[in-house]
Amino acid sequence: MQDHTSPSSLENSIALQKFGVGQPVRRKEDDTLVRGKGKYTDDFNLPGQAYAWIVRSSHAHGIIRGIDTSAAKAMPGVLGVWTGTDLAAADYGPFTCGLPLKNRDGTPLLQTNRTALMTDKVRYVGDPVAFVVAETLAQAREAGEAVVVDIDPLPAVTDPDEAAKPGAPQLYDHIPNNVALDYHYGDAAKVEAAFAGAAHVTKLDIVNTRVAVVAMEPRAALASYDKASERYTIQVPTQGVAGNRTSLAKNILKVPNEKVHLLTANVGGSFGMKNINYPEYVCILHAAKALGRPVKWTDERSTSFLSDSHGRAHKIHCELALDAEGKFLAVKVSGYGNLGAYITGVAPLPLSLNIGKNIASVYRTPLMAIDIKTVLTNTTLMGPYRGAGRPEANYFMERLIDRAAVEMGINRLTLRKRNFVKPAQMPFTASSGMIYDSGDFQGVFNKALEISDHANFAKRKKESRKRGKLRGIAVGSYLEVTAPPNVELGKIVFEDDGSVRLITGTLDYGQGHATPFAQVLCAQLGVPFESVKLEQGDSDIVHNGNGTGGSRSITASGMAIFEASKLVIEKGKRAAAHLMEAAEGDIEFGNGRFTIAGTDRSIDIIELAKRVREGKMPEGVPSSLDVDHVTEPVPSTFPNGCHVAEVEIDPETGIVQIVRYTGVNDFGTIVNPLLVAGQLHGGVAQGIGQALMEEVSYDESGQPITGSFMDYALPRAEDIPSMEIGDHPVPAKSNPLGTKGCGEAGCAGSLSTLVNAVLDALSEYGIAHIDMPLTPERVWRAIRDAKAA
Repeated sequence: MQDHTSPSSLENSIALQKFGVGQPVRRKEDDTLVRGKGKYTDDFNLPGQAYAWIVRSSHAHGIIRGIDTSAAKAMPGVLGVWTGTDLAAADYGPFTCGLPLKNRDGTPLLQTNRTALMTDKVRYVGDPVAFVVAETLAQAREAGEAVVVDIDPLPAVTDPDEAAKPGAPQLYDHIPNNVALDYHYGDAAKVEAAFAGAAHVTKLDIVNTRVAVVAMEPRAALASYDKASERYTIQVPTQGVAGNRTSLAKNILKVPNEKVHLLTANVGGSFGMKNINYPEYVCILHAAKALGRPVKWTDERSTSFLSDSHGRAHKIHCELALDAEGKFLAVKVSGYGNLGAYITGVAPLPLSLNIGKNIASVYRTPLMAIDIKTVLTNTTLMGPYRGAGRPEANYFMERLIDRAAVEMGINRLTLRKRNFVKPAQMPFTASSGMIYDSGDFQGVFNKALEISDHANFAKRKKESRKRGKLRGIAVGSYLEVTAPPNVELGKIVFEDDGSVRLITGTLDYGQGHATPFAQVLCAQLGVPFESVKLEQGDSDIVHNGNGTGGSRSITASGMAIFEASKLVIEKGKRAAAHLMEAAEGDIEFGNGRFTIAGTDRSIDIIELAKRVREGKMPEGVPSSLDVDHVTEPVPSTFPNGCHVAEVEIDPETGIVQIVRYTGVNDFGTIVNPLLVAGQLHGGVAQGIGQALMEEVSYDESGQPITGSFMDYALPRAEDIPSMEIGDHPVPAKSNPLGTKGCGEAGCAGSLSTLVNAVLDALSEYGIAHIDMPLTPERVWRAIRDAKAA
């Protein structure tokens, strides 16, 4: 039976050349989003909806003596005013950290058990203490300003090292010295012995700047409650609906999963920040149930700076021990991570565990010791931010290497080459305990030097000097241990109209999943690219999966799609054998068609799905080709690369300009090079922001002094250089597609490279270190002080 109504094997093969794995296919959603036709959370509305306004503390630390809501309740349009006492009566669960992290003595980390609204103390400026719901947003805001909160101020502390000292203001009675987690990794005795026998030890004190996320789309939510079914529904931007639904239902609302329906549409950026549930969501869900009507809340940029989780924030002392030839013997990291006022989600992870997992990077570093105290302070809560500890760890290591090279009189490039893990050593067990399955770190390094024209830097430096500019260059390698192993959903549904629904538990919040996921499915099943429809944002459909985060999407969903496709093919062979009256063992599959071996009798997979669905199949023959599959935990991957940055500095003003930037990366099998380049550009841009201009700051009383774009600088288009991008792929052996994560690599490669390039330019003044951000003022002051010394 040759089906002539569907594409031939040759036609499918030609289509795969255009839309298959490795092709630079444009993103499916671009036409919608670029034209402003996307639908974000604030675009959703429900009949009869009311509006919420959150009342927040103006004190960084203090005891709540009382909250007077009487005036607010009497104002026009007000439907209700609630405080923490009201929510406590509903017995909602607290916001906690679910990670099994332990202190050095084996005890678990100390939880802060945050409630949606505070009843005893406030612990940072912006801490929510009450909320108002009214007919209009203006009425809710006006009533919110009428709520009188009586707070007795307490001394505040914003620096983690100060917070951990005896006598510092205590945020919680049960957390001595504000240390929620005293993290240790490594064999301290062996590390100390290695340092004692080292020919040279390099030491650095490094501040890893606190940054605000400032996603394009502020957080927002629209909640409703159906009394008949006792079911909550919330439209909210997330990084994955299944995990967030479970967390909200099980841990906070204390209801079965099926009693919560979580929806996510387009998401305007997240970078880790939107991957947890927040107090505002509990508030409006409570109000929707109490009022019997939908309630909407949309954050404003000014309050986003206060209420959204921040990222980074370390104060670190690090040391590198080397032998006389410059071989690495051991690395030590100690210091403090700033948790902010509460612990939720995975907040301690970037500040502790992920430093140890990533600091060995691409180098043969036999030993490490990680000793970091994660400390509570009177500041906005902390969370993952693009890279979540991986850029930080690579930054610490690359700064140490550049400094060691200067101190030992060894060329910076030579020092790195002497310590690379070699391809012949794969699989390589790093001192972190991670097992690198693949990589050619020297090859990546060599290609970066070639593409960046490193050999002719001296000529460019001479030309810059003629114009009165300082020029610097830096070459930095990085390696990331991507997200910890988790299961993922791969669900394939063949529809009546010939389309194919692909459902998976990761979630696109700007990455462009629809295109590469369709490319993978097309490569596996030969279905038309245009027929694939991706669904990720409805918890009723996406019943499993761990969301997008940690550069896991193409690897996790890719494996899920691969495995689900194999199951489709198995079902298809049984069905095709029945329809074409052949033995199942004689059925072959390729280019989207099931064929009887040695004949021209075949049927297209879309047509087969239709006939199976519409016909009455006998016992043992599938009645559908649809598959609902959950993988086993998908292993981590180890993307790596080498970036080269060149900067020019005006010594009269301290202004830094990035004049050349090169990034060569090993992302394993590249499904879509166009999207990979875009991800890399975005990551580098965020690295530029942190390295040169971004910093969240507080005054001594805990008041934020970077609460708007007037105070908090972000890179603009003119700050982002043209980038030369190169690939040196070594496919991963841990997943069937051979992919490695790419979404956060730009941050991992750019932080150290940019800072080291600036310091290279300043080295003629004897300037060895400046902490981020390298603003014009800091650079100018460093030059002035060096000249005066």
